[in-house]
Amino acid sequence: MQAASLSVTPAQAVGQGMLDERSEWETFSRALPDGSWESYLAIEGIHCPGCSLLIEQALAPCAGVRSVEVNGAAATARIVWTPAQGRPSQWLRALQRAGYGALPAGDQLAAAPRRQAQRMLLWRWLVAGFCMMQVMMYAVPAYLAGPGEMTPDVAALLRWAAWLLTLPVLLFSCQPFFASAWRDLRARRIGMDVPVALGIAIAFGASTSATFDPRSGLGGEVWYDSVTMFVFFLLSGRLLEQRLRNRTAGALEALLRRLPETVERLLADGGTETVAVRQLRAGDRVRVRAGEMVPADGRVLEGRSQVDEALLTGESTPLARAAGDAVVAGSHNLAGSLVVAVERTGADTRYAEIAALMERASVEKPAMARLADRIASPFLAGVLLAAAGAALWWWPQRPSHALAVAVAVLIVTCPCALSLATPAATLAAAGALARRGVLVRGLEALESGAAIDTVVFDKTGTLTLDRMAVGAVRVRTGVSEDEALRLAAALARHSLHPVSRAIAAAAVGGEQAVDVQERAGEGVEGSVGGRVLRLGSAEFCGSQDPAGVHLADEHGWLASFQLEEALRPGAREAVQALQAMGLQVEILSGDQPQAVQQLAERAGIAAWRAGQSPQDKLDRVAGLQRAGRRVAMVGDGMNDGPVLARADLSVALGQGVPVAQARADFIVQGGRLDPLPQLLRQARRTRAVVRQNLAWAAAYNVVCVPLALAGMMPPWLAGLGMAASSLFVVANAARLGVVQGMDCGSSPQ
Repeated sequence: MQAASLSVTPAQAVGQGMLDERSEWETFSRALPDGSWESYLAIEGIHCPGCSLLIEQALAPCAGVRSVEVNGAAATARIVWTPAQGRPSQWLRALQRAGYGALPAGDQLAAAPRRQAQRMLLWRWLVAGFCMMQVMMYAVPAYLAGPGEMTPDVAALLRWAAWLLTLPVLLFSCQPFFASAWRDLRARRIGMDVPVALGIAIAFGASTSATFDPRSGLGGEVWYDSVTMFVFFLLSGRLLEQRLRNRTAGALEALLRRLPETVERLLADGGTETVAVRQLRAGDRVRVRAGEMVPADGRVLEGRSQVDEALLTGESTPLARAAGDAVVAGSHNLAGSLVVAVERTGADTRYAEIAALMERASVEKPAMARLADRIASPFLAGVLLAAAGAALWWWPQRPSHALAVAVAVLIVTCPCALSLATPAATLAAAGALARRGVLVRGLEALESGAAIDTVVFDKTGTLTLDRMAVGAVRVRTGVSEDEALRLAAALARHSLHPVSRAIAAAAVGGEQAVDVQERAGEGVEGSVGGRVLRLGSAEFCGSQDPAGVHLADEHGWLASFQLEEALRPGAREAVQALQAMGLQVEILSGDQPQAVQQLAERAGIAAWRAGQSPQDKLDRVAGLQRAGRRVAMVGDGMNDGPVLARADLSVALGQGVPVAQARADFIVQGGRLDPLPQLLRQARRTRAVVRQNLAWAAAYNVVCVPLALAGMMPPWLAGLGMAASSLFVVANAARLGVVQGMDCGSSPQ
């Protein structure tokens, strides 16, 4: 039986009103600790970031809805609600009344309606481009002809031809602008498409009047070429914005699409069946073939392969997996076929946790973006007043010129670039970090990260691993360190003690031990190459030094091994990179001073404090902040929760406990610290790009608005300038889609 016959997909359920069933809305929702739920919808019909406020106003009054956050750049809404008081179908009806559509966020790319909307935008652009070229052909003679060179009949014929070719642009290509403007006006709100639609309507109406009655009070000037050119440029900008938005949000979308829709489940009688992934339960056995995605967290029962967990953990090297090894949902099986025993499914998987974090980050708005949304309506109201004032000022001189000035003012002042400046940049940066194994829990963290000047590390579990490593080695005269390690490792491989595992991991090559016996509390004894050796405590090996682990043969003490905490991979390189960026680095640890000092020296950190209680750590960070420092705290333990919450920026490791992750702004996957300087460097780059975008948007308005008011900017040039401004902002933000490497050079400030 195929999966499609087992259950209706969420996209189909939208049309059938079935999303009120718990089994359906759970597929795009997640339970919160306070008993409420958060759900994600992909919104259809967003044509500019200014729609966000209208959608929030439409959803907020729905029964059971506690809060709504809409990100216009991602076209996604996050709704926190109480199932006992409301249902998702109410949201869809509210959105429909407001003129929008919606789909569960997990289906936002696979849904046919969304693909149709993308194709429709392309068709509108093509029609506008074709008609623009034809209208320009008819407009050129009017511009070039001298007095008396063109008869009135020919001029009228060219105008009528241009009018006919402009009609498809007005009725088809302009539909998104008029629909959005009408939606805003019905809601008694001035959106960004209101001045655009008004400018197009005025220009076409005045041109139509001049075409039908050249002797009218509006004069003989027509602007069909300006209308078609403006619409084409505006649609070009929106088409490119749509594609760049899909690319910059690609990390979230790719993550949401990593799970297959169906999977092959093995039956007890040896047969198989194809079922929907959401029907899997703990204890099921599934077959994952080469090239397929692992559908759930589990453990390999049969087979051997390599899996790619790069998008989930940031680990770029494929990992070997065989019987007994764990696999995680969303990882890519690269080689052989695997039989996997399912242990966790759905919202309980690590994949679901990561997806939820990324979804939350994608809909949250930085402070600058929220400010832009708040000032958009008053600004646009001012634009309408300015256009009306300019028309009144120029009307006594020439009505046609007055209308041209009003149209230019309406078009050139559309604040699309201003509204896109921050969300486009932060979303692109967050997506790039996610592809490198760094999850952003809130886009505002990127703003905070750009100002960080001090990085504070916890020691145990953050700079170190949860295992020991061999440090200093002392040997008897005539014995090399390598030989001592090889002999000790031969015995250590027969023990599961953490110290034995550390010695076995430190040796290169090794000997074979026979007749090995492990004595509880003392050590391991066996024969290596005909020599009877002992590995263990000082008393067991006849050493006078009680510290460390010792090796002895029949002649007595042979070597001593000092054990120390294993430094986390990439820790020293990360510290060096942070210091090269001009950041102050220090350690706060509850461990003993000697252990902290040794670890600090190995990591290259000069400033450290030992014996720190959770309150001591909190007081130290607060003291740094009172001194004017901007502090980033990196930790992973239970007692790091309060200090992570107090720091200006908090970073938790992916293997950390949930309490630490819940307080963190960033979560670093993969167990390495290399991404830490990358994310701070990316935050600085994001701040620089946002400032560039805002400066560009402001400069554009400062220069162009006076020109439009003075009548020195024709409507076609106003449209070109507005489209170019938005394109610059989006293209500039798209540069953040690539995270800079570990180069420790300067970053933009």
